Amino acid sequence: MLRINGLCTLFMRSEAPPLLPILRSRTQGELLTALLLNPTREWTVSELAEHLRIPLTTTQSELGRLEAGGLLRSRKVGRSRLVQPETSNPIVAPLTQIITLTFGPQAVIGEEFANLAADRVVIFGSWAARLSGESGPPPADVDVLVIGDHIARDEVYAAAERAEARLGRPINPVVRTTHA
Repeated sequence: MLRINGLCTLFMRSEAPPLLPILRSRTQGELLTALLLNPTREWTVSELAEHLRIPLTTTQSELGRLEAGGLLRSRKVGRSRLVQPETSNPIVAPLTQIITLTFGPQAVIGEEFANLAADRVVIFGSWAARLSGESGPPPADVDVLVIGDHIARDEVYAAAERAEARLGRPINPVVRTTHA
């Protein structure tokens, strides 16, 4: 609660995410991840809200802040507002690296492990714990559980190597059958 000239103002505050506590919220980190890891894609505000499963008003507010700060650019096409990173801003490249290292594993693992014959791919361990809000030291690696009965291990390890190259940190895949 903040008191100014006898008036009380309540603020709804979300916790800073343990993965990158300089951000205001996990939502902000996930929004930056969607935008910065796909720099050539133009998103509509509605697409981003749906993709992140957040209210449209929250999405509009966060995008407004990012655009006002010169991190995004937007354009109107009909009734839609299209947004994408402002790659000419010299801050965007290093910010992309930071977001990739912190919030990026979920997106990168999803992309690199997508074509496996897996029933399920799950990130677990310290990175998943930080994403879910658990405090602790920054994760040094990313643990990935790949579940399925007809999984080619060489494809799993190739996907892990590609993800490692993109994320700049070790990826530790664990393969299990559905009956294990």
